[in-house]
Amino acid sequence: MDSRLKAFERLLTIMDELREKCPWDRKQTNESLRHLTIEETYELSDAILEGDDDEIKKELGDLFLHLVFYSKIGQERGKFDVESVLNTVCEKLIHRHPHIYGDVEVKDEAEVKENWEKIKLKEAGNKSVLGGVPNSMPSLVKAMRMQDKAAQVGFDWPKKDDVWDKVEEELAEFKEAEGTHKEEEFGDLVFSLVNYARWLKINPDDALEKTNKKFKFRFECIENYAKSNNLQMENMTLEEMDDIWNEAKIRD
Repeated sequence: MDSRLKAFERLLTIMDELREKCPWDRKQTNESLRHLTIEETYELSDAILEGDDDEIKKELGDLFLHLVFYSKIGQERGKFDVESVLNTVCEKLIHRHPHIYGDVEVKDEAEVKENWEKIKLKEAGNKSVLGGVPNSMPSLVKAMRMQDKAAQVGFDWPKKDDVWDKVEEELAEFKEAEGTHKEEEFGDLVFSLVNYARWLKINPDDALEKTNKKFKFRFECIENYAKSNNLQMENMTLEEMDDIWNEAKIRD
């Protein structure tokens, strides 16, 4: 037997045993696992951003476990099992890659993505190009995915400079806005920046998370300095904190 299949079969066997014998595993439902799956996904995201291959391997294993867990619950409920789950995704991949499994010709990645969205829209239940974007997806990622999907069917700016002009337009409107209208204009500004990032091939969520990490490191340097010198941060001057911040910039 292929060693990969043997490893997957081992995981399925362990899942069967845990579901039968372990009180905690036996108690779990789709609903109780949901938040844990989201947490595991974010842990994988952290490992990817850190470039930590050992952690990526570990977190992928955790996600495999969750996928097998959901499939086991589906089997118990008589709705689906791991075999039907895997065959479903295999059939979808074959159907959406006619340039590999059919006679369609494509010239580049852009045409592959365009065909993917067109095929997806024709499939049963998909009434909108944006229908596949989950409602619960974080707003920044959702904005990027909606823009990307719309672009695949031709709803996009002609060139990058037009997108930047829109950013400047939204920035001006945000500056002029007052009251509750300020929030709406801020949303428009962020949306336009996400769109510009897409044109630059920048993932805005990844970019913002890297900035979050830089801020965390530099701020913690200020905290550590205060602790090591028996200082209270609230008693430090902004100039003092800026000096430490700038020193931390050199190290991150």
